[in-house]
Amino acid sequence: MPVSSAYRPEPRFIDLGPDYSDAVQAADFPQTILRFRNDRAAAEVGLEGLSDAEWIAAFGRFEPLPGQPGPVAMRYHGHQFRHYNPDLGDGRGFLAAQMRDANGRLLDLGTKGSGRTPWSRDGDGRLTLKGGVREVLAAAMLEALGVPTSRALSLIETGEALERGDEPSPTRSAVLVRLSHSHVRFGTFQRAAYLNRPDQIEALIEHVRSMYHPQVAPGDVPGLMRAIVDASARLTARWIAAGFVHGVLNTDNLNVTGESFDYGPWRFLPSYQPGFTAAYFDHGGLYAFARQPEAVFWNLTQLASCLAVVSDPKTLADALNGFGPAYIRELRAAFLMRLGVHSLGEAADQRLVDATLALLREGGEAMRWEPLFFDWFGGFASSARALSGPRAKLYQGEAFDAFRFALLEHEPDRIERLEHPMFAAREPEEMLIGEVETLWASIDADDDWTPLHAKLARLEAARVAWGFTA
Repeated sequence: MPVSSAYRPEPRFIDLGPDYSDAVQAADFPQTILRFRNDRAAAEVGLEGLSDAEWIAAFGRFEPLPGQPGPVAMRYHGHQFRHYNPDLGDGRGFLAAQMRDANGRLLDLGTKGSGRTPWSRDGDGRLTLKGGVREVLAAAMLEALGVPTSRALSLIETGEALERGDEPSPTRSAVLVRLSHSHVRFGTFQRAAYLNRPDQIEALIEHVRSMYHPQVAPGDVPGLMRAIVDASARLTARWIAAGFVHGVLNTDNLNVTGESFDYGPWRFLPSYQPGFTAAYFDHGGLYAFARQPEAVFWNLTQLASCLAVVSDPKTLADALNGFGPAYIRELRAAFLMRLGVHSLGEAADQRLVDATLALLREGGEAMRWEPLFFDWFGGFASSARALSGPRAKLYQGEAFDAFRFALLEHEPDRIERLEHPMFAAREPEEMLIGEVETLWASIDADDDWTPLHAKLARLEAARVAWGFTA
């Protein structure tokens, strides 16, 4: 298979041994129709030169890439809506490969919808095509907004008719491949603790430290906990600044690198609604928009309890309690990033965050989340644009005056970004549920993929225009 010189295979998860995963085989799909390939992401790991036929062989039939041992289903447990489930694990996906990128980061190729595994339970191991499309969209939007996220690498339609209880059935099927920094979950540690295997916990600690947090000294378990806490705080703050609701923040959906992945019933806020939920089955609002920091902290406490099996609980608690200050610090940075301005100091930056949220709250449904950041990106440099745009009438009153004062005292950051054609548009790129459903309807009714690919092209342009880094 013609990989480039940038391809650096390094399958390291299997170094942990057979207690952590099971060798599996992908399903034999009746069709393999390539619907999406992310060549920009592929280029980071030396795979962009594959022909479409070779791509399908690698990511539709899962013929092993050079230097890769074959797929393994990872073992883990987890709390699902705070109820412990020891019957989890990769039930419809597997770790297909690991490799280094140009910066030396170890990256995973993980799948979704690739067939049954020993952990499938009663599931069919499949993914709906709509679910695959939604994950492609979520990852593209989040990357554009500077959120640490997995990226959809490949989506291949697989020609099966699936029965589902939560959407019209039968529905089309697909297999997704994502490029992610790590698939080691909090629940991976929970499984070892549940089995009363401190040796497995210690092996996981050293694996995670050396592979993902090498700045932490060997044996410094509280230091590793602090690194994971800080990464998780940064992720959570970026979600909030992006107006994103993950939907299912179970312990098997958070990983040790603080990277968002596995997008099921996600949503982006239409406007400021603290109680907004993404999952129709989240009846109590456990994972509502404004409760996401609480949810992440709760999950971190479960991880800390696992590490406490082999480390001092008090020092781990100290590390865990750093989440609150880290989150507030990261939230200020995330809002400044989204507004395109430099820091002016803790007090002034916090004033800007508070004023932004107050304006969004006071503006109600008319003050949509994403357009506010679009209109006022760059601070005073966008005043004329915002005050002559489609939302000019919203920008008045006491809440707006406080926001404008707090914003305009901050200097623009990389003001040249405003020269991008995106900022000449009247509306920003959003990702509200109505548009997602419209994009899917074109595929479902007419097999028309043009609107989806046009949306992805616009999101790529937005990513370049914003110039955010995750």
